[in-house]
Amino acid sequence: MIKVGLYFKKSYCDNRDYINSIIAALEKNLHDYSIVRAAEDLDGLDVLIVFGGDGTILNIASECGRRGVKIIGINYGHIGFLAEFEPEKLDTAIHMICSGNYALQERSMLKIAYDDKEYLALNDLVIQRCTSGNEFSNTINLRADIDGSVVDNYTADGLIVSTPTGSTAYSLAAGGSILTPDINAFIMTPICAHSLHSRPVVYSDKSTLTLTRTDKRGAINIVVDGKSVDCACDLGPIVVTKSDYKVSFITSFEDNFFNKLLIKLNIWSK
Repeated sequence: MIKVGLYFKKSYCDNRDYINSIIAALEKNLHDYSIVRAAEDLDGLDVLIVFGGDGTILNIASECGRRGVKIIGINYGHIGFLAEFEPEKLDTAIHMICSGNYALQERSMLKIAYDDKEYLALNDLVIQRCTSGNEFSNTINLRADIDGSVVDNYTADGLIVSTPTGSTAYSLAAGGSILTPDINAFIMTPICAHSLHSRPVVYSDKSTLTLTRTDKRGAINIVVDGKSVDCACDLGPIVVTKSDYKVSFITSFEDNFFNKLLIKLNIWSK
């Protein structure tokens, strides 16, 4: 029997009426489940049902990837691009899980390493200027090297390095290209570069990207999947590679990436 975890959007965690209504719906077909509140609660699970939006999924995705726990998302957020189903389709999602009649889509992750620290990102790494307090800086200067070759020296508000999954998020808003989930590449997108030639760069996910700060004006923020993990003036080179871990999403066999773009992001008129 499969072991299923339930992970809720933070604002719903203490809403017992809401959680009880979800559990009541689940218990028609699903009996072996547990509520996940921390990463260690994922141990031993086969599937995690995430009730929330993209931010909720990103909060737990890398930990699922480390443990091989499959994710299925029920959208209770705004866009819910990573979520497979809307709330009214919960019964369909449960039937798929119980029957095993579903497709799996594996998503690559970034491994980010610097100064003896390491993080995983399903969406993106953002390196950006500090905008408050004594560490305020107007721009930051970064040199980007791919496999030892200099790509560019950026004077900008920051840089975004994203996976294909993250290419439809902040990178897209900053002018980056959309990468389909099956492409073996990452994209580096400058944020408000002070240059006429600095443009997004798509590169192989087999390559090593090294980002080195070339100025010392104020602090820089390191943001991983939307969470600030560091803010410092003096950071060593940031090395970005493809993680050995992947995140597996449960989808229907009819899942269509471009149709989802139309519906979720309204990129083109219907």
